[in-house]
Amino acid sequence: MMTTTTWPWGLLVMTGYLINLTSAAYPETTDSNCHCYRTNATFTNYFHTHKFFDFRNLQQYVRVPNPIETFEGNAAAPPTSSYFELPQWKDNWGIQSWNNTALMGLNQSDLNDATVPMVNSFNNIYIDRSSDPNANGQTYLVMRTVRHSSGGPTITMPSNSSAPGFQSSAEFESKLTSYKFLSLRMLARTRGSPGAVTAMFTYRPPPTPSQVALVQEADLEIRTQDPPSYVQYTNQPSWNSTSDSIKEATRNVTMPNGKKWSDWAVYRMDWTPGQTTWFVNGIETGRIGFQAPKDSSQGGRAEMQVQWIEMVYNSTEGGGAGGGVGDKKGCVNICSIDETTRLGTPVLVGGPNGGGNPNNPPPTSCTTAKYGQCNGKNWNGCRTCASGSSCRFQNDYYSQCL
Repeated sequence: MMTTTTWPWGLLVMTGYLINLTSAAYPETTDSNCHCYRTNATFTNYFHTHKFFDFRNLQQYVRVPNPIETFEGNAAAPPTSSYFELPQWKDNWGIQSWNNTALMGLNQSDLNDATVPMVNSFNNIYIDRSSDPNANGQTYLVMRTVRHSSGGPTITMPSNSSAPGFQSSAEFESKLTSYKFLSLRMLARTRGSPGAVTAMFTYRPPPTPSQVALVQEADLEIRTQDPPSYVQYTNQPSWNSTSDSIKEATRNVTMPNGKKWSDWAVYRMDWTPGQTTWFVNGIETGRIGFQAPKDSSQGGRAEMQVQWIEMVYNSTEGGGAGGGVGDKKGCVNICSIDETTRLGTPVLVGGPNGGGNPNNPPPTSCTTAKYGQCNGKNWNGCRTCASGSSCRFQNDYYSQCL
């Protein structure tokens, strides 16, 4: 189940809508002035570190490489541009080049059910120029997966390898492996042939590779063979020792307001004690408290395109800055990335020297009756709920006393 232990945790990302930013309610500040970050979920959470990665204006790094048609060539490919050598990338993310041939060689379906060799490649992560009128930038990060009809690995594959060729994919993971709760958001879309999977997830590996039932993972998956508005959320492991699926571990949901996964959308995942909660475009779409890719057709390809990634998190490194996400110990200046009008820039929402809108501050001593509004973007009314109720997040613009 999801734990609060100090075991290493990592964050991975695998292979429209724009944020509707409103008028300023709080003063902008810098991360150096923030002691913690308060998020606008159902329950108030506090995180101690903020990072923002913006791929929208990287014109000098645009390069779209052709797919490499051999397994070994993909494994040995260099980075596609110098952007991936910059400290802002290399200090935070690591592009993966591992493959599944060793697991396939074990010929054990409980460890790996793939029937086609797969290799992650630097060649499949690159910066592309946007021609989309609905994008609010000039470029985006692309993660590509391609089904190759030939050029597979030179090693002998087991009997469960049913088709020629191989799959080249893309994956990058965080350099930090000590996450202790986080709120992760990204503006992304998925496009391409049926049979691909794009995902973002937190991951803690099992003690040994054979103990797959001990994997601890929370993920969002988009499968291009599914209906265009359908996404899946899972807390792993999602099956038990008898190979039976655990229905409490998975939520299959429809994107809100008629959106499709091929549209730009802000995907958000909040991993907090005891549960994982997912949002699309500010609307909660799934919550799992339990335990707080398939082969595609030959020649097909799919892409995940990402304009930006933003996160706030706690870490067990350096003595474990901060306690649980409900703990605001040491939070002299409290900031927010949800109440800001400028993406990636925090605002000061509380502290000894101010915070909030000086021209229209909220009442200093008041309570909201049950079923009344208690928070939301630009909300300057009472934020304390009457006895017997608590402020519950509904969407970015409205929280209610329930």
